[in-house]
Amino acid sequence: MDTTNLQKSFDALLSGVSPAVGLALDRALGGADISIEEGATLFDAQGQDLMSIVAAADHLRKKTVGDLVTYVVNRNINFTNVCVKACGFCAFSRGHLGEEGYFLPTEEVVRRAREAWDLGATEVCVQAGLAPAMDGWHYVRICEAIKNALPDIHIHGFSPEEVLYGCNLTGASARDYLSALKKAGVGSLPGTSAEILVDEIRERISPGRISTAQWTEIIETAHELGIPTTSTIMYGHIENSYQKATHLALLRAIQKRTGGITEFVPLSFVFEEAPIYFRKRILDLRAGATGAEVIKMYAVSRIMLNNWIPNLQVSWVKEGPKFAQISLMAGANDFGGTLMNESISTAAGAAHGQLMRPSEMRHVIREMGRTPAERSTAYKTLRVFEVDQGPDPLDKVTNPAERFGSYHELIRQKDYRFKDFYQARKKSGL
Repeated sequence: MDTTNLQKSFDALLSGVSPAVGLALDRALGGADISIEEGATLFDAQGQDLMSIVAAADHLRKKTVGDLVTYVVNRNINFTNVCVKACGFCAFSRGHLGEEGYFLPTEEVVRRAREAWDLGATEVCVQAGLAPAMDGWHYVRICEAIKNALPDIHIHGFSPEEVLYGCNLTGASARDYLSALKKAGVGSLPGTSAEILVDEIRERISPGRISTAQWTEIIETAHELGIPTTSTIMYGHIENSYQKATHLALLRAIQKRTGGITEFVPLSFVFEEAPIYFRKRILDLRAGATGAEVIKMYAVSRIMLNNWIPNLQVSWVKEGPKFAQISLMAGANDFGGTLMNESISTAAGAAHGQLMRPSEMRHVIREMGRTPAERSTAYKTLRVFEVDQGPDPLDKVTNPAERFGSYHELIRQKDYRFKDFYQARKKSGL
């Protein structure tokens, strides 16, 4: 299609939209960064406006990153579900003396990492609760142990909340603690614990958790040290359109300053088992994001972040593979990871999360007329699949819950009870 015809197509696209939405889209399609106010307007869109926003986001995606849809072969290792915080949206955490609290020993973490590597994984994502009585350098020692066993695997580990906890336990500065993690083998940080980066919202859904300023400081310090991070949002609870746009604008500003964010991952609120949902009337809490909200989140994220954070990931764990597939039409270009284990969304009531095989990802990507590609954590393209190239090691895993263990099985096991670990630490005076 030549430039003249392309312009005519977009003139037609914008002809039926409201003036405010049309102006914002016209600016975005012209290469400008739209404002928070314009982003909020797009988040409020309905009907024809929404259709035009989705089409504009898909156009920007194609222009910026093309038709490849990437994925990473990885494994999640959530080594403990015991946490000193009591975040209202978290159904994953347990109390330190509860029967369902667990703590995986380092040798089990390494075993899981080695199993993943043998099945083709290039990454392990290590995150957990903030366990009491834990040695402050435990995160560092986990990395050292994994790297000693598997020097070539990428460790994507430890949220800003966990880094802050390590700092509090050890007395180290954020810079010193992050430097220790990097030396031990951390290759990148997940930009989780972000929720909505507006303190008014954070104080209502997770009082006492990391503040917006602290989150930003740790992310930017990681970037200064050469540690890339991802970025996230958790939406569909009590936030409004302006607050979502404010969150995106903050991420954009960080990226302008540092350039260290590799991707943006929208995460819709899974409400079924979340403790906060039982206070929904008091908080005016929504039951997660609607389908329209999910599509708008992908589309508006692409439009607001396109010039600075080109990679936008769908969440098959939160939305299911079918809706994640459709979301590729709204500006996304990445399908996430294979996971093998997923505990946090599963605990909250999500129906998906154990494993999605690379061959399954490639199939749903191709159905959308796009080309699948395996990537590294840092978005280096490893393999492009113009045609399929035979089965993957993970295709041979017929019963993932039996092979890898499920979250619900793990919390019932007696071998890794946290209270036993905790009592042993107390007896030893640690």
